[in-house]
Amino acid sequence: MPPPVTLRRDLLAAVPAAILARSAASAAPLPSGPPSTDPGPPGDKFRPRLFRSFFLGGFECSTHRRGDGVRLDLLASTQHDAYVVQDYLQLATHGIRTARDGVRWHLVETSPGQYDWSSVLPMLRAAVSTATQVAWDLCHYGWPDDLDIFSAAFVERFARYARSFAELHLQETGQPPLLCLINEISFMTWAGSDRGLMRPAAAGRAGELKHQLVRATIAGTLAVREAAPEARFLAIDPMISVVPQKGQAPEIARAHHEMQFEAWDMLCGRRDPELGGGPELLDVIGVNYYWDNQWELEGRTLRPGEEGHRPPRELITKVYERYGRSILLAETSIEGDARAEWLRYIGEEMRAAMSAGLPLEGICLYPVISYPLWEDGRYSPVGLFEIGLRNGRREVHQPLADELSRQQRLVEAFLSSR
Repeated sequence: MPPPVTLRRDLLAAVPAAILARSAASAAPLPSGPPSTDPGPPGDKFRPRLFRSFFLGGFECSTHRRGDGVRLDLLASTQHDAYVVQDYLQLATHGIRTARDGVRWHLVETSPGQYDWSSVLPMLRAAVSTATQVAWDLCHYGWPDDLDIFSAAFVERFARYARSFAELHLQETGQPPLLCLINEISFMTWAGSDRGLMRPAAAGRAGELKHQLVRATIAGTLAVREAAPEARFLAIDPMISVVPQKGQAPEIARAHHEMQFEAWDMLCGRRDPELGGGPELLDVIGVNYYWDNQWELEGRTLRPGEEGHRPPRELITKVYERYGRSILLAETSIEGDARAEWLRYIGEEMRAAMSAGLPLEGICLYPVISYPLWEDGRYSPVGLFEIGLRNGRREVHQPLADELSRQQRLVEAFLSSR
């Protein structure tokens, strides 16, 4: 059993009292589930209600084996697992009371059906002690080494593991969990099949892999709801736009564009109904959107203002119109000195979408800590915080912190005016 969480009192003292008061007031249970397919009144009557803060901080928690077999553990690489209390408190000093974080399945299920929660309990207790709401990823690309991802055992064991975590969460926090069961089914399929960037590196089996990940997500959802009927779920995948180059057949680019919807369509039963999907299995949709999420088919990345580039407000609204669910912008960032400018652009786009009726629950800065890249370990300066600590605090990228504060004020004014 891990030792009890010890609060850093100096960091706690730096958290504005008003933020802590709002957090305590918002520590009530999440809106109950299973969810309605209706996120609430559209247009100017919708107000975010799922998270304790509109802006979230996401901790990079990938645990996959690369195509060459090397196991990654980004929670350890960024030292977030060691400094989780300090990290949550430092988020609070920037007005962020909700985080995305991860459970490392390969560390938890040490043998089939046997769970070692020693890597998880300090994080759960840190969330409780700092009044931080956490959305937990249960499979952020990685799984135990003894499992064949294409086997029936993968689905069965994932469901048992998800249910066991839900029971643990209830025991430790007294509240049902907020979960992303399998992160980025579409990206995981792309990277883990023909591209060979991560295991299983199964060339020619993309469709089979996607089906298996959907099966596991459905089984996990049902298992969690048995233990915690009011649990909420985030179905997170990239939001993209693919357009043809001159001379290319537009229907080919359109087919690539439409692939982003396949996993969500399977979960809600629109396609491949034999997998067991249904409308009640699609709760909140999370879309990940980075600077390079729009491109020409087999060509270059499209930047804002270039021909063929579509405003993110348009893309995210199309997702809502297709599914009628509340939306979370679950990941967004850019490297280097453009960080503040990117958040300014994204903030403007998302407020415009909300003005047009989009039920947007929040925007997650992801990753909130800069990190070493998967493929070669190069330091990627993308976060609000840097990896380095000084006197127990992360170094802050001040231009992004200033822009975050500005965006928070703009969102508060926007919501207050409705």
